[in-house]
Amino acid sequence: MARQQQLLPVKYFHVVFTLPQELNSYCLGYPKPLYSLLFACSKATIETFAADSKHLGALPGMISVLHTWGQNLMLHPHVHMIVPAGGFTACHHWKHTKQKGKYLFPVKAMSIVFKNKMIEGLQQLISEQAMPLLSRADTKKLYNKSWVVFAKQPFGGPEQVIEYLGRYTHKVAISNHRITSIENNAVSFRYKDYADAGKHKEMTLPATEFLRRFCMHILPKGFRKIRHYGFLSNRCSQAFKQQQLQMGIVIKPQSTEWKAIAKDKLHFNADECPCCKKGKMMEVLSFDNNGPPRWAIIKTQQQIKTPEKF
Repeated sequence: MARQQQLLPVKYFHVVFTLPQELNSYCLGYPKPLYSLLFACSKATIETFAADSKHLGALPGMISVLHTWGQNLMLHPHVHMIVPAGGFTACHHWKHTKQKGKYLFPVKAMSIVFKNKMIEGLQQLISEQAMPLLSRADTKKLYNKSWVVFAKQPFGGPEQVIEYLGRYTHKVAISNHRITSIENNAVSFRYKDYADAGKHKEMTLPATEFLRRFCMHILPKGFRKIRHYGFLSNRCSQAFKQQQLQMGIVIKPQSTEWKAIAKDKLHFNADECPCCKKGKMMEVLSFDNNGPPRWAIIKTQQQIKTPEKF
C-alpha cells in the first residue's frame, strides 16, 4: 500500500549491481560493512550519473533491495534497484532521462564507476576495521575484470513496479516450492542454470551442505535489506507529494485495517466462518507472540462452556 502511494506516471528501470566472487570471503567474514558498502556505492553510482547534466542533471530516486544468493544457493551478493527514468530539478520540476525516459545511463560507464567506488571503499574499510589485506593478485583481478552492472528495459508501467516489488522484496534464499525432496540425509531442489541458457535443472546436496549454503544468506540482526534513496527517501516525502500533484496524481486515502485490505486485495473475508461460509467469526481470545497466560485460557474455556446470559 505504501509503495502504491509513491508511484509516478513515468518509465521505471530495473538496475542490478553485482559484487565479483573475489569479495565473497569479505562478505562472509564482514557481512554488515560489506553489504552496507554495496548499498552506498550502487546509490552513489546512480547519483553520479544523475547529477551530470549530460545524462540528467536532477535528483534521482531509488528503491534498493539486497539479495545475497544465486539459484544454486551459493553466495552471489547483488543489489536490485528500481529507478524512475528521471528526477527532480533544483526548481522541483520533473526532468526525464534521455529519449523522454526510454534510456537510463550507459551501463559500461556505470560498471567502471561502481568498481572504482567499491574498491576505494573496501580499501578504507580494510584500514579502519583491521580486515585482512587484499592480495596483490586479487587486487589486480578486481581492477582488470569487468564488474557486472545490468539495466533492464523499462517496466510496462507503475503497476508492474508494484508487482515486481511484491515478488522480490521479501524473498529468502529458497522457497518451499523449489524443494523437490528431503530424504536419505539429502535435499533436492530445482534451480535455473543461467550459465546454460537458463535451463531448469535439479540439484541434490547433503543436508549439511544445504544448510551451510542457506545459512550464508542470513543477514546480521537489524540489517535493513530494503532502502530508499533520493526523492523516494523519507526526507523528500513532502517534495514528492507536491510533484505528484503537479503531475495530476491525487492519492485517495486508503484503509490500513488488515481485514479491509484482505477483502479488497485477496477477496478474503476474515470474518466469515471457514466451515459454513455463512456465519460470522467472533473473537474469543487474543494474545501477543508470547501466548496467553494459563488463567486466561481457563477463563475463556469456562466462558465457552457456560456462556453468559443476558
